[in-house]
Amino acid sequence: MGIKKTLLFVFAFFGLWLTGQHANAQEEPKIGLVLSGGGAKGLAHIGALKVIDEAGIKVDYIGGTSMGAIVGALYASGYSGHELDSIFRVTNFTKLIQDNVPRGAKTFYEKEDSERYALGLPFTNFNVSFPQAISGGQNIYNELVRLLFHVKDIQDFKQLPTPFLCVATDVETGEEVLLDRGYLPEAIMASGTFPSLFEPSEIDGQILIDGGVVNNYPIDEIREMGADIIIGVDVQHGLSTRESLSSATEILLQINNYRTVADMKRKAGETDIYIRPNIDDFSVIDFDRSEEIVVSGEMATMEKLEELQKVAKRQNSNQHPQKRIVGRDSLTINRLIIRGNDRYTRGYIKGKLRFDLAEKTSFEKLKQGINNLSATGNFKAIRYELVSNGLGTDLILKLKENPTKMFIKMSAHYDDLYKSSALINLTKKNFLLKDDVASFDFILGDHIRYNMQYYLDKGYYWSFGINSRFTDFDEEIDYNLIRNNFDAPNDPNISEINLDVTDLTNQIYLQTVLREEFAFTIGVEHKLLRYSTRTLNQLNADAEGIFLPSENGRTFFEDSNFFSTYGKITLDTYDDKYFPTKGLYFDSDFHLYLFSSDFNDNFREFSIGKARMGTAIPLFHNLTLNLETEGGVKLGTSGITSFDFVLGGFGNDFVNNFTPFFGYDFLSLPGNSFVKAYGRLDYNFAPKNHLLFSANFANVEDDLFRTGNWFTEPSFSGYGLGYGLESFLGPIQIYYSWSPEINTNNFFFSVGYWF
Repeated sequence: MGIKKTLLFVFAFFGLWLTGQHANAQEEPKIGLVLSGGGAKGLAHIGALKVIDEAGIKVDYIGGTSMGAIVGALYASGYSGHELDSIFRVTNFTKLIQDNVPRGAKTFYEKEDSERYALGLPFTNFNVSFPQAISGGQNIYNELVRLLFHVKDIQDFKQLPTPFLCVATDVETGEEVLLDRGYLPEAIMASGTFPSLFEPSEIDGQILIDGGVVNNYPIDEIREMGADIIIGVDVQHGLSTRESLSSATEILLQINNYRTVADMKRKAGETDIYIRPNIDDFSVIDFDRSEEIVVSGEMATMEKLEELQKVAKRQNSNQHPQKRIVGRDSLTINRLIIRGNDRYTRGYIKGKLRFDLAEKTSFEKLKQGINNLSATGNFKAIRYELVSNGLGTDLILKLKENPTKMFIKMSAHYDDLYKSSALINLTKKNFLLKDDVASFDFILGDHIRYNMQYYLDKGYYWSFGINSRFTDFDEEIDYNLIRNNFDAPNDPNISEINLDVTDLTNQIYLQTVLREEFAFTIGVEHKLLRYSTRTLNQLNADAEGIFLPSENGRTFFEDSNFFSTYGKITLDTYDDKYFPTKGLYFDSDFHLYLFSSDFNDNFREFSIGKARMGTAIPLFHNLTLNLETEGGVKLGTSGITSFDFVLGGFGNDFVNNFTPFFGYDFLSLPGNSFVKAYGRLDYNFAPKNHLLFSANFANVEDDLFRTGNWFTEPSFSGYGLGYGLESFLGPIQIYYSWSPEINTNNFFFSVGYWF
């Protein structure tokens, strides 16, 4: 009997224990959270999460699609709703989405390239094609890698602080792809790859796009993970009317919604606490209204607060408090692993990254390195993983090289010197070797010109370049300027002549770029320089018997080949070439002219040195002060005057030593040395619109530095009042210019990028 009583007691205890466990299971249900996609509307999820946190809910499983995947992954990694709100409040979504690479990430060759062409298209097998999407999503990916660094080594998303999954679509088969393993930033990026807005993602050989195409509300997948109660936040909208379909993005979203809208009728009914924010007045691209959208999520969830609190009471009240995530601003990368680089060498890629292995590196510096790679345009996608290796971190670069090697580019321009011109360019990458690029500009208009460049980029090491440029323009100038610099006839009946300037410059150089903003260049140069006019009669002699060579009715003042060696040091951190708001600029150039064909029989070895430096300083909101100073000097006793400095006019990128100067027309103030100070106030009174006030002062004459006159009160001054517009063709600038020293004034016009 003792044994029977004991057995009965054991069975009774075991039964009570099972009953207690069953009751406890009922009291502690597993909570699943489902977050739908919806573009900018998905920011309402943040407001919902803030209220869910305040209600005391502990979420056990999270599933999301598109923006729901991004917000859900961050929440699953340990961020609270309030922390996400703080993060997203300081995020510039427009900047992230557009993938505009900062100017500082581009080499000097790339800066010139991006500031010359208004349109560029892939050109393969003589067929012009168009990009697959507006953005590659690189900036978003960089930010996700930084924010999720603390969970970088978790490959199984069930091992995250909160188990997580997301959904993408296989673009080739149209099938749903469940992503619950891998590298978290890469997975959620694939889930949010909205067609036409972002380039498709590639994971394990599959080409993936937005999961909202097939499953915008993964409730079934969260049920399968073990959720007893589903809380769902639905920010997708129903089918739109024809009046609402005002953009390509909205039309594509409508197509996506054909399937998911029908599915949501069932899924909404299966959601225990269904939260539907009032987001009908917002579009999928209204990221500039993020605060309003977050509030809409809070308000909708507050309506469900009582239900949420009831669920929270059924959960274990002794849950450990959530650990605060401590943000990291630096890391140590011990090893660089590169995959997918067939056309570009390791040295080229490592040189672009510009950080040393086994040394502490900031996330900002890592982002800068990735931007440097992105700025080349050589990679269709740049994805990378940060993985612990025991001593530090491995950086695994997974590159997808751009299959297009050839591009056709176009631009148009008008100014008062070169007049109207249209440019067509052909660019070929991997022209002769890996890491190289060749480019040819052919310019038609009032003056035919060309510009050929070849550049072999070796990253950290000395890069190699070849330039060939032909320039031609004409300008009405004071005849005394010609008489003072060349042996020209003394004809009192001539006050002005039309001077034709022809310049053919060929350069071979080596360049090392310590950073994208700083470069040192050395090289050799050949220049054919020709000054001529049709104003004077052929073989006309003055009373003193001066004869000038003529050909086909053209009189020549200079027609020589010059051979020189040169060096340049350049620093350029301006954030914009035409309307800088911050940064520094320094450019110095020294040419030693060694040989000449000596058209005027007066050549002796001589040197030309010049430098320009400046800064852009933001003063107040939308008001910037740009200050610059420059100067130049000729060294030696050569009688050559063809390289003297000549000030006047408005513009950029003049050949030789022609220098812009407000208040005077082009080619007005000559001398073999000069100093100049320049200042400009730029008021950005509306997006892309600028009100400009400029002033410049100068001393220019022969032997200015030898006589000490460079340090005296300026002899010349000029002012300009203008308007600037950042257009799709490039900057449009109109200036009214005057000088107190002369009675004339000028209007200067410039439309489009200078080339």
